[in-house]
Amino acid sequence: MLNLKGVHHVAIICSNYTLSKHFYTEILGLKILQEVFRAERNSYKLDLAVNGVYQIELFSFPDPPERLSHPEGKGLRHIAFEVDNLSVSVAELTKNGIRTKEIRIDEYSRKRFVFFSDPDGLPIELYES
Repeated sequence: MLNLKGVHHVAIICSNYTLSKHFYTEILGLKILQEVFRAERNSYKLDLAVNGVYQIELFSFPDPPERLSHPEGKGLRHIAFEVDNLSVSVAELTKNGIRTKEIRIDEYSRKRFVFFSDPDGLPIELYES
């Protein structure tokens, strides 16, 4: 058995680096730890932190292929972020022109959650602590 300590990071490939960088840093509020341009790959790599912890790698590549989100395909389904107040978070997303689905309640934990999409249609969930 492996001795896993946690999830180190999630890698996301975007189609428009400028738009996605703005979305993840200015709208979601992730902090930039490091940004590099890798000329040999014509690719940016942006390391982002959630609450001070490195968690997201945002990549740009020339002409990345589309990934199915709707209908949901096999593989990783979505990324979820924990928030203290879902209503405040949804209001902030709405203020920034981000449309969310209806707030729902997890039938087992009784916690509230909501889904929305990043600029490339990647499903993102906010889950109230």
